[in-house]
Amino acid sequence: MSEMPLVGRRAECAAIDEMLEALRDGFGAVLVLTGEPGVGKTRLLQYAARASEDVTVVHLVGIESETRLAHGALHRLLRPFLPALTCLPEHLRDALNAALGLTGTASRDRFLVGLATLTLLAEVASDRPMLCLVDDVHWLDRESADVLAFVARRVHADSVSMVFAAREDSGRPRLLDGLNATRLEGLPPEDARTLLGQGVPGHLDRAVADRIVDGTGGNPLALVEITAHLNAEQLAGVARLPEPLPVSRLLEDRFRRSVAALPDDTQNLLLLIATAPTDDQAALWRAAGALGLSVRAMAPAVRAGVLCPGTALEFRHPLIRSAVHAAADAEALRRIHAVLATASAPDRRAWHLAEATEGADDAVATELETASERAQARGGFSQQALFLSRAAELTTDPARRARRFLDAAEAHLTSGDAGAVRMLLALAAPDLAGSPEKARAQRLRASVDMLFLRTGEVSAMLLDAVDGLGPSDPATTWELLYEAMHAALVSGGLTSGTTLAQVAKTAADAWHDPAPPSWSPGPLMAGLAHEVAFGYAQGAPLLRDALRRLRASPELRELNSPFSVIVSYAADELWDIEAKREIVQRLAAVDRGRGALYGLSLALLVLATLEIWEGRFSVAESHYAESDEYAAATGFAGGGEINKALFYAWTGREPELRTATQAMRNLAETLRLGSMRRTAAQALSIFEIGRGRYREALDHALPVFLEDGLPLGNLMLPIMVEAGVRAGDRSSAEAALARIEERAPLAGTPWALGSLARCRALMTTGDAAEEWYLKSIEQLGKVPVAVELAWSRLVYGEWLRRRKRRSDARVPLRAAYESFDSWGAAAFTGRARAELLATGATARKRTADTRHDLTPQERHVAVLAASGLTNAEIATRLFITTPTVEFHLNKVFRKLTITSRRQIASALDHPSPS
Repeated sequence: MSEMPLVGRRAECAAIDEMLEALRDGFGAVLVLTGEPGVGKTRLLQYAARASEDVTVVHLVGIESETRLAHGALHRLLRPFLPALTCLPEHLRDALNAALGLTGTASRDRFLVGLATLTLLAEVASDRPMLCLVDDVHWLDRESADVLAFVARRVHADSVSMVFAAREDSGRPRLLDGLNATRLEGLPPEDARTLLGQGVPGHLDRAVADRIVDGTGGNPLALVEITAHLNAEQLAGVARLPEPLPVSRLLEDRFRRSVAALPDDTQNLLLLIATAPTDDQAALWRAAGALGLSVRAMAPAVRAGVLCPGTALEFRHPLIRSAVHAAADAEALRRIHAVLATASAPDRRAWHLAEATEGADDAVATELETASERAQARGGFSQQALFLSRAAELTTDPARRARRFLDAAEAHLTSGDAGAVRMLLALAAPDLAGSPEKARAQRLRASVDMLFLRTGEVSAMLLDAVDGLGPSDPATTWELLYEAMHAALVSGGLTSGTTLAQVAKTAADAWHDPAPPSWSPGPLMAGLAHEVAFGYAQGAPLLRDALRRLRASPELRELNSPFSVIVSYAADELWDIEAKREIVQRLAAVDRGRGALYGLSLALLVLATLEIWEGRFSVAESHYAESDEYAAATGFAGGGEINKALFYAWTGREPELRTATQAMRNLAETLRLGSMRRTAAQALSIFEIGRGRYREALDHALPVFLEDGLPLGNLMLPIMVEAGVRAGDRSSAEAALARIEERAPLAGTPWALGSLARCRALMTTGDAAEEWYLKSIEQLGKVPVAVELAWSRLVYGEWLRRRKRRSDARVPLRAAYESFDSWGAAAFTGRARAELLATGATARKRTADTRHDLTPQERHVAVLAASGLTNAEIATRLFITTPTVEFHLNKVFRKLTITSRRQIASALDHPSPS
């Protein structure tokens, strides 16, 4: 069957041409084509291939029968380039080898596999630009799809471009959300008539053509195939057309009839091809031999246009494969799978045996479970889940069946498929009555809710699981209570079915590990539980000891509940910013090394707040941007502007602040996230107090004080004291002072003592206040909380000016003003400037600088380069390639008008981070 020329699609072809021109200049790009079957996605990929004579073109087609083979499609894509693996850094080479099953080692995180894939493609493309054409994305295995989506978001200056084609509404295109996408519609009427005319050898009536174009919606494949469905009289307008046109089933019926007309041997061969994986032709021909089929059976299918000509067994169109498989009866499919089982490698053998089995079979179920363990070792969690769920279906023992369903649910949770987790939990439920696995099922339900930030009912759910477990398994009991405590801290006063205090009491009573490993999170969570349940005096020493153990530990480990968040909560309770920075930086390094982007995205949010307290707002903004990118890559629902409220407060961006905090409040109510409500209150109170709107600041701080919850309760106390004093609400200020006077000495950190001294100064009348102001400045100068130090200088200068000591006031006020101004802390700059001018001093406004022209990615690359990292080290940290780093640095040099990376730090006007 000859191929018709491409008709229409001028805009899409122009976009492809433009992309190829950029590719030849060394710049990668991505295009996603979506649309209904037959609309022309594959034809546009073919156009791109023909237009790429001077480019390395790599084709990958998703195959329905291979969706269960973890990293199978990725292996097919990379197979020609595997010799270049030796050029990769060892950790990336090991990750990719493990994922592809080339070594016996366990696979690392899927995103490290993504970085390895990107690096390998970029290495190969350094000699000749590369175009990757990926068709039928919806039929890629989940692991390969994740990796390719990760790569697609990072190709930039790597001489690699990618074009994806996927059916719309198939689920898989969502992995490519945010990329340059084009939805293909049917052809316009004029182009559709032209294409229709090319397929009709005789007369085509104009009215008939219009009716067909209208009835098919201009779908090119439907237009081509319908001419074989209608006779000459109908096309000429002599006989009536079917009413309505059978477009919905036309294509599949057409392909099915074409196959049904072929000899029996050819039909059997086609069913074998439709069922077997495409990357093992030897196994396919072994199976064909076992069925008594020879290569001669191909010829009729090639002549009928069902198979492509050539030695490879490929269908002309993916819909033909689907039609062949759908038309087969169950017995024929079981026979094909049984033969394939004898010709395949162990993992595929297990699956084919399962598909050939009718009814339960414990031996086959055991073989599937063994294959699932091999899939897990390669990081193929969706394949592991598929094998385990099929094994459960074949299992006769109810308890073992339930366990296998739960194992499958756990694997799906790891791969991020929450819908599949819920379905498997429902399948396991009938066999869980009275089983200890019931607690595990509850934990999985809770994990799904946590993944989507629906924390309100999680704690109660986990406490029920603890009750069902009884005293038989104290280790699992503590793990459940740890997660229940985490959920309760996040939901706070919005917890339903229980309370934070109840959860804390249960967790505190259950903690009895006398010798946990140094990296264990248990002591930290136990400290938080004791504080909530029994008061700050009991919790603070436990928290201090737990943080000290973690700082001294030779290793740190990430957890299912991201550890950086718990560390942040605990450190804030002690005003211990040094422990927080050290531990979270180490956790971020662990996450980067594993490619654990979910944990890394949250660690970066914590690090962003640390940079804000140190006055490095541009670095914080870079952390936010990087965190958002990883949140999008992992499907985590907690990214976006809501995380930047504190940044907007300090930088005085009121519209963004109001929008973010309103969104936070809405989410707090709908998802029962009490911690988000407190974070919004902190940001708003800082913004209002910076503007001198003390009553408003106090109104935001009071609910947090009354709730006295974690996190942020302690950090809000100095705000409440100052706002209360300035707003004339001395009773509120005194209440906050009493609490910080109790807690700061127990914490004993410079930030705590400096904050306490500032509060006492604000509450002290007469000259005695000065000693407390000076002590606050002294203590805060010992730790990296530059904004707090400038804040104390500001209120000290204000006190001096009000006592008519204008000359003395100028020193701390100028220091505060210049600090706030240089950081861009607009919320406090205006207040400090007004006070400085009131002393009779001048206050020069900062001139605009070019650093704000940098994109977040450019700024982050610049900051890392200023800290002394090499381009290769920056690439590894940001999960991009070295050429992309070089591209961003060139733009940084141009925008900052510098010529050397040694000049970056001064050009950015902030200290280099550690």
